[in-house]
Amino acid sequence: MHARFPDFRLGKVLATSFTATLTERCGDAVERIPTPQRLVDWLAVNGLAVDSCTTAQLELAWELRESIHAAVTAAAIQDALPASAVQVINGCSIQGRAAAVLTPESNRQWRLSSASCVEDALGVIAADAISIIAGERDGKLALCASPTCRAAFFDTSQSRTRRWCDMNTCGNRQKKARFNANQRKNPRSAK
Repeated sequence: MHARFPDFRLGKVLATSFTATLTERCGDAVERIPTPQRLVDWLAVNGLAVDSCTTAQLELAWELRESIHAAVTAAAIQDALPASAVQVINGCSIQGRAAAVLTPESNRQWRLSSASCVEDALGVIAADAISIIAGERDGKLALCASPTCRAAFFDTSQSRTRRWCDMNTCGNRQKKARFNANQRKNPRSAK
């Protein structure tokens, strides 16, 4: 993978990990898949290896990503799903040709069509988004509490009260900011 690009933010839920390829949406946005090859890299890391990607396929991936983000955000705040987002997600899900297979370790793994095209991988991501938005999985959709991030994530914690998309980034940044603000208010407590 190319060192000049920011690291991928990988999570346990494929669809929300995919939306995390654009971070800091309400601040200085960071695009983590700016090139077709970078999308190929992200798909490979997530078990959806494809042979190549065109610029048009990258644009379709961005459209799916933003549609998933819009739909998941609406679902998280219990708002109506945007019709255009639903249409893109459904279209990608229908277009993809992939099969779920069982591994000897009792895990589900996706097998793409023999042609290994980007559309097949996007179909898997769209199907994952459908399953979480439809409430078929145990967890809760939420938005990151960071005012610059606002990433959608799928909270599977026992209490379903997780606040940050990623504790190592957004959570730590917010805790550090709160600590520094408290230190400025009470400078003697630092001694």
